[in-house]
Amino acid sequence: MIKKITLASVVSMVLLTVAQAEESYGTVNGVPITEADVASTIGQAGMSFKSLDPEMQKRVLDMVVDRKLLTEAAEKSGIENSEEYKIQLASMKKDLALDLWMRKEMKRLEESFTKDKLQEEYNKNKKLYSTPKQLKARHILVKTEDEAKALIKELDTAKDKKAKFIELAKSKSTGPSGQNGGDLGWFEPKMMVPEFSAAADKLKAGEYTKTPVKTQFGYHLIMLDDKKEATVKPFEAVEAQIKNSLAGKAFADTMKKKTEELRKAAKIELKK
Repeated sequence: MIKKITLASVVSMVLLTVAQAEESYGTVNGVPITEADVASTIGQAGMSFKSLDPEMQKRVLDMVVDRKLLTEAAEKSGIENSEEYKIQLASMKKDLALDLWMRKEMKRLEESFTKDKLQEEYNKNKKLYSTPKQLKARHILVKTEDEAKALIKELDTAKDKKAKFIELAKSKSTGPSGQNGGDLGWFEPKMMVPEFSAAADKLKAGEYTKTPVKTQFGYHLIMLDDKKEATVKPFEAVEAQIKNSLAGKAFADTMKKKTEELRKAAKIELKK
């Protein structure tokens, strides 16, 4: 099956040819098999040639050789002199011109954002780059305060507190997490009712509440497995992300404004 030549494939080959240091994998009738040839063959699969096993490398090179031979045959056939070829080539040139121009505009906009501007944007939107505090806890839920106090006494006398907590959660807890040893996994404090989160947040890893915690659901015993304090990614870690975001928005605004200007100056006749 002969693949349809698309603008994307042409642009990809052009950029690969420009950007990559060409490594020769041999020749076909004197024409080198380059890194760009190989990359364009396997690029869509998201793999690198060197990561392939020898058998697969040979298959890829065979595909490149076949394509070069077919391309050479197509050129010798005189297809380039056909009207259809000329029409499609002209169309592809226009599309390629648009694509490269838009890339150039995007790059220009990216370069227009100074480090100070990016830092300012970071300072204004630190919440976007922050991870809130997270707790990893387990609990035992019972109906009455007396039941909860009795379980706390059992825990107090146990040698392995965590193992005992898990055992009691499985046998005594009325909550759905009981079957998993009361494990609630990681959660942000705001995800739980205030009384529960406040009590859990006061604990250190491995500790459990010494008094029952009352909520609308009943009485809880809570054990904290781990805690992650709130963090904010440093500016350096998100600088590129901020630049891409600002440039993307600026690009969309620029293209919209440019299109509106061109429409006003153009003579447009659409058939209904």
